[in-house]
Amino acid sequence: MDKVPTSRHVCFWLIVVCGAAWDLISKWWVFRTYGYPNGKSPVWLHIDGKEVFYLHTTFNQGALWGMGQGFGWLFALVSLAAITGICYWLFVRGAAQSWWLTITLGLVMAGTLGNLYDRLYLHGCVDVQTGAAMPGVRDFLQMNIPLASFTPLNDLQWATYNFADVFLVTGAVMLFLQSFSMAEPVKSSEQETASGSTAAA
Repeated sequence: MDKVPTSRHVCFWLIVVCGAAWDLISKWWVFRTYGYPNGKSPVWLHIDGKEVFYLHTTFNQGALWGMGQGFGWLFALVSLAAITGICYWLFVRGAAQSWWLTITLGLVMAGTLGNLYDRLYLHGCVDVQTGAAMPGVRDFLQMNIPLASFTPLNDLQWATYNFADVFLVTGAVMLFLQSFSMAEPVKSSEQETASGSTAAA
């Protein structure tokens, strides 16, 4: 297998370090500025008088969209497995030959590390009453989707999330798109020979 170019290593780890740092610094600043849990910033965006986007500090003990509440330890183990798998796929199996996969998995790794940091209780947030570490991942980006007043539906409240989640979802979408461009496997010389013999017959 060909050696992975140095440029792929640089690109991957630059995305990982910058992405994870941005996630952790943004969490630290928001939670320090507005308090937790349920700290709230002024509303940054209104549409037709409705609150659309603001910051709201919460702790999520599950995964994206609050799924799997209370299973943070399991998601931490999955994160560790994902980190190992990404490094193996990229740099041992050679997937880093692709710029697209290098960037995609860099985003996934950055998001995974950002949320794993919180799942391991490294965020330093404690319950003011008990002094115990607050369980869960720090989320703070809150978006509501206003619907027209004539619709029978209420406005939709998007799940509270963080930048690590943004990186993970973006990486997942990029992997999905990559699946449509997978090249057909190249036939081996033996298969080609056999096919030619059959056609000649």
